[in-house]
Amino acid sequence: MLRLMSQTVPNYRKLSISTINEPQFRHIKLLLYWPVYGLLFLYFERIRICTYHPIESVLDDYIPFVPQFIIPYFFWFVYLIGGLMYFFFKDINTFKRCMWFIIITYSITSVIYFVYPTCQMLRPAITDNGVFEKIVSGLYAFDTNTNVCPSIHVLGSMAVCFSFFKCESINKNRVLFQTLNVVIALLISFSTVFLKQHSIIDVFWGFVLSFAAYPFCIADNKLTKRLLAI
Repeated sequence: MLRLMSQTVPNYRKLSISTINEPQFRHIKLLLYWPVYGLLFLYFERIRICTYHPIESVLDDYIPFVPQFIIPYFFWFVYLIGGLMYFFFKDINTFKRCMWFIIITYSITSVIYFVYPTCQMLRPAITDNGVFEKIVSGLYAFDTNTNVCPSIHVLGSMAVCFSFFKCESINKNRVLFQTLNVVIALLISFSTVFLKQHSIIDVFWGFVLSFAAYPFCIADNKLTKRLLAI
């Protein structure tokens, strides 16, 4: 198996406009993808008007609405941002892997959203006034039910999950950590169907795209080595 050499974490105190193009800081430019994707997300969610294709499976009827899953659903932001920050300051190659995974999968997903716009009609009418129900109601009011397949929640979760397994600053023998890592990624992914934010189909294709992207930017091979050299 090809083993990729680690890259030393640079001294970010030396970062400036004049040094941003130096090899040690080149990975920072990958963060520019986020504002680009943010504009794409804004276009798809708030500006674009089109005909959407409903996504639904018979399996969705057997999955109950569980508002408590709003906890792992929102923990996605902590997991994704926290993971990227950890890699940024501890393991540059893993940061690159994670960001390239996100760039590739999110870009493919954006093309899919443009070519085949999707929506879901699974959200229940919430009548209870519990804390979790109120939070979910707020989520429904803010987040549209469009552009759902594949699930961005799944892609972001798998980006961090896969990357932690490659992170050299994490002891690979720490079974508890990696087990927790997988459990968190799965809880976040499946929280989307228990909240009726996604169909199980969206989750399935999220996993398919994640594993399809793995050899290109996560696995230790020549493809990943070339990508990390960019």
